[in-house]
Amino acid sequence: MGDVNQSVTSDFFLVGLFSRSRSPQLLFSLVAAMFIVGLLGNTVLLFLIYMDSRLHTPMYFMLSQLSLFDVVFPLVTIPKMASDFLQGEGSISFGGCAAQIFFLTLMGVAEGILLTIMSYDRYVAVCHPLQYPVLMRRQVCLLMVSCSWLAGVLNASIQTSVTLNFSYCASHIVDHFFCEVPALLKLSCADTSAYELALSISGVLILVLPLSLIATSYCHVLGAVLRMRSEEARNKAFTTCSSHITVVGLFYGAAVFMYMVPGAYHSPQQDNVASLFYGLVTPMLNPLIYSLRNREVRMALVKVISRAGLRPK
Repeated sequence: MGDVNQSVTSDFFLVGLFSRSRSPQLLFSLVAAMFIVGLLGNTVLLFLIYMDSRLHTPMYFMLSQLSLFDVVFPLVTIPKMASDFLQGEGSISFGGCAAQIFFLTLMGVAEGILLTIMSYDRYVAVCHPLQYPVLMRRQVCLLMVSCSWLAGVLNASIQTSVTLNFSYCASHIVDHFFCEVPALLKLSCADTSAYELALSISGVLILVLPLSLIATSYCHVLGAVLRMRSEEARNKAFTTCSSHITVVGLFYGAAVFMYMVPGAYHSPQQDNVASLFYGLVTPMLNPLIYSLRNREVRMALVKVISRAGLRPK
């Protein structure tokens, strides 16, 4: 019976993010504020894209999917973390842990692929504008976005089932504020080296390959923008593309640190900070980046406010 996976009948215990802070109440207030701002920002962006017909374009359709990811991602971790802090406990059931792993790995992979698709959209728009209506027609956009979701579900199913199939017969204290694969593997009493190697290889495919495609797309875009004669067209292309590049940098910067830098080179505390960054800070910043730097989104917001009779006199 020693090889039976005892985690099936036992809870895991999460080490809360606030327990390591010298001012847990202040950090809790900051996290709660960022969570609310991110949730409201992404919800408003989704609403604007749905309501304004001028935003019913391939770029904004993909942006709506990004906002959807940024709504769900924090909801998987932050409410549980806040509840544990307020109640003074950190237990999570086996099923709850499995759900966190599944949805987080799903969203992470799907968002990475979506950012790659968005860079391709900008490449076609800038480098092949006459072919854009054909190359980025509705059916193609739906197919590409569906593939990102499908890849996320496939990856999440494999990682969740394999990770939780290991025997966790040692401590069930997860040195993280949510159930994450690397943190859980440290608790297993089985040999996980082969699986960790497979995760590293898949990390290269999941992170490096899309990042390379994004870089290639924007190298072509930069060349095309520099050749533009119209200053107005050049500024519009720069504004749109720089917003996307900023989002890519925020997302992939933290992800590369977490999944490609060997675990020996970063502590659990640094893992917590990196996870908080891509799981909360980035979803909060994304709608601000796109709304503040995007004229169409600002106009849609003004239009909605005007319809509601809230325009200041």
